[in-house]
Amino acid sequence: MRQLFLCLIPLILFSCQKESPKKLELGMYRATLTVQDNQALPFLFKVVHDSLIEVYNAEELIHIDEIRYQNDSVIIQTPVFEGYIKAKITNDRLVGYFVKESYDRIVPFTAIKNTTRFDNSLNANHIITGNWETIFSDNATTDRYIAKGIFNQKGNIVTGTFRTTTGDYRYLEGIVDGDSLKLSTFDGAHAFLFVAKITDSTMVGEFYSGNHWKEPFRATLNANYELPSAENLTFLKEGYDKLAFSFPDNNGKVISLDDPRFKNKVTIVQIMGTWCPNCLDESRFLSSYYKQHKTKGLEVVALAFEVAKTNEMAFKAIERLQENIGIQYPILLAQTGSEDKKLAHQKLPMLNHIISFPTTLFIDKKGRVRKIHTGFNGPATGQKYIDFKNEFDTFVSLLLQE
Repeated sequence: MRQLFLCLIPLILFSCQKESPKKLELGMYRATLTVQDNQALPFLFKVVHDSLIEVYNAEELIHIDEIRYQNDSVIIQTPVFEGYIKAKITNDRLVGYFVKESYDRIVPFTAIKNTTRFDNSLNANHIITGNWETIFSDNATTDRYIAKGIFNQKGNIVTGTFRTTTGDYRYLEGIVDGDSLKLSTFDGAHAFLFVAKITDSTMVGEFYSGNHWKEPFRATLNANYELPSAENLTFLKEGYDKLAFSFPDNNGKVISLDDPRFKNKVTIVQIMGTWCPNCLDESRFLSSYYKQHKTKGLEVVALAFEVAKTNEMAFKAIERLQENIGIQYPILLAQTGSEDKKLAHQKLPMLNHIISFPTTLFIDKKGRVRKIHTGFNGPATGQKYIDFKNEFDTFVSLLLQE
């Protein structure tokens, strides 16, 4: 079955004629992924030259330089993440698929020359700038969760994100067209679309993730709304005061917190996955922070819970992440074949649960867990991210001084 899956795309897209491969035309494109309910999930990218593409999501700029051509088709490998686009080049149009092999997912993809993310025909009837108290899957018993929408609107154009108790939905960009809200993002791992009807103080709509997930949401304008603290959600179970693990690095060496490199050091342990955009945001932050403070008695170690089906594939994903960001601390392989948090919890049973990738533990020089932070609010959250960085530095600096 898996062999059939992998063979479908090349058979569909690649001709057998041997000729000089077509190249992408330079310029701005609007790409469209077709998700559930035949909804169009758009994003913008620019072909700078035939081996460099820039993808835009609000303030985010993603450079893609892993581009291959074969006959009349192109393969666009997104950075860090495993997702890639395979498409046939026809004049100024691309037709193909966005593929994530570990999940066996194929999403229809098209792209045409265009400079706008969404077309709008009406003036905005409402301004949604502000904070929104949000509930996803409100009528569900197990999937229900809360969030905080943070948006800024200029004319018809909207940017912002939804924060949840376990992270954020990264850089969202879209429009208000009359009384309709449309927001989207694409980063190579996630493809998100939010559509809603809005009034001056409410919005009701649907959230689409690729073509495999859909759920309702509703939100109310609430300037004073705050989510629960990310530091009260995950903790050590009674009877434990230390974290323990033994996992291999990409050289096959098993590493644990008992190793000499961690002795009398302040250690940050990151529970993460290379497939996770919030983990990527945190990894960038931790990598930079570690380079600045490693000579002061700080260590960082990441535990990777990978969706890749084999250890070999998982370590390739880990090495790709390390090279892309320039990570100097070890990333250990804790799990393959699943992002299931219940399975991840079995590897770290001293925790009450794992409800988010990433989850970050702060360990003092005596090996005691001093704080556990669930999720990560990245740069798309604006002031929240700035506040987090300041609080992080203050707390780690105190631990280093002890």
